[in-house]
Amino acid sequence: MKVRLLAATATAVLLGTGAPVPAAAGPAGPTALVSSAPGVVASATSASGPVASPPGAVPPAPGAGSAPGVVASVPCPKAPAPRVSRPPRPSPPPPVPQERAVGGPALDTAGLVVPAGAARPPAVTATSWLVADLDTGQVLGGCGPHEYGTPASVQKLLLAATMLPRLDPQQVVTVTDGDMDIEPGSSAVGLVAGGRYRIETVWLGLLLQSGNEAANVLARLGGGPDGMAGGVRAMNEEAHRLGALQTHAVTPSGLDGRGQFTSAYDLALVARACFADPTFRRYALTETHRIPAQPAQRTKGFEIQNENQLIYRYPGALGGKTGFTDLARHTYVGAAQRNGRRLVVALLGAEPQPARGWEQGAALLDWGFSLPRDAAVGRLVEPGELTASAAPTPPALAATGDPRPAAASGPLEDGLVARWPVAALVAAAVALLGTALLWRRRAARRR
Repeated sequence: MKVRLLAATATAVLLGTGAPVPAAAGPAGPTALVSSAPGVVASATSASGPVASPPGAVPPAPGAGSAPGVVASVPCPKAPAPRVSRPPRPSPPPPVPQERAVGGPALDTAGLVVPAGAARPPAVTATSWLVADLDTGQVLGGCGPHEYGTPASVQKLLLAATMLPRLDPQQVVTVTDGDMDIEPGSSAVGLVAGGRYRIETVWLGLLLQSGNEAANVLARLGGGPDGMAGGVRAMNEEAHRLGALQTHAVTPSGLDGRGQFTSAYDLALVARACFADPTFRRYALTETHRIPAQPAQRTKGFEIQNENQLIYRYPGALGGKTGFTDLARHTYVGAAQRNGRRLVVALLGAEPQPARGWEQGAALLDWGFSLPRDAAVGRLVEPGELTASAAPTPPALAATGDPRPAAASGPLEDGLVARWPVAALVAAAVALLGTALLWRRRAARRR
């Protein structure tokens, strides 16, 4: 009875802090991730390190040559890419087990997760990716789907999901000097301060040419009294509602900001919300648009083109969004339909050689369309599904567009100090559990 009480107390403390509960005493051995569902091949950690699968094939189904339900580590197929110089990658927030398991436990992996027996996915340079069904929400496969990445301009999809329902596309708005405050040399559509444009034109400038000044305009207009800061706050609230719990926006455009992160899984959630909107679908497939002249500012009209090559070169393309910064590298979200089936791909951290971002997305879409319709390793959660159970956005974060301190570059000693009470509780719980196990061993000796 005393043993059970001590064990129960320790477990309660651990669960209360969100820390993992130690497994029951048993033989020491390699740690492995058990598939969340039959027919899923997921990554795991092995005592001897990653085990590569044979070329052109996915490793055997769970239970083949190993303990039942356990598979060896499956590295993601990687294409060789030239070395590039890039700014130091900022430290992502600490991993939260509940967030990494959104959509199913098999998605909580830094490696490859695909249906058992599926053809091996194409090798890409992206550091993480995910393919999902836009209609059913089934996740067909991924590589590190919940790994943190920097979004670049695919962040504009979150802006679209947030602001499209709020803004009248026919309203005429005036661009301000503040809207033009973007990083020198970054992408712009060519709006001018003092210029008057329909909101539909601003949207097309955002989605066709990735205009960062267009993002500022839309965030300001949709942000209410707080302007752009209110727009960024609304984006974070929308991400939370969609279940994109690993996403935190700092800029509306995706220009790099301290503490700005997302994941391939979250991008798929956001894209699914966008493609559910018929206005977005029309914008995403628009090939050209004319930006009107502004006589008062002495600027002529000009034409812009959609820079997403998928819509020109991939049969059945539905559109998407490209992105690039020196920090994020190439990011991409694209969708297409084939034989009555609509799939979306999201990828982060890609290099343009040997294939550009949209080409890597196209290859992954081809792989997804080759799978049976019932193939799945997880699912995209529905909007609002996690709202009741997920922790609310911290009030201080909700009130400002500031990044989470835990996502800053480099180590954060303050963060360690702030977490010491939790560490102390976990240590105490482990000690209690150890005492429980010691009592159990002594009782066994007595018997």
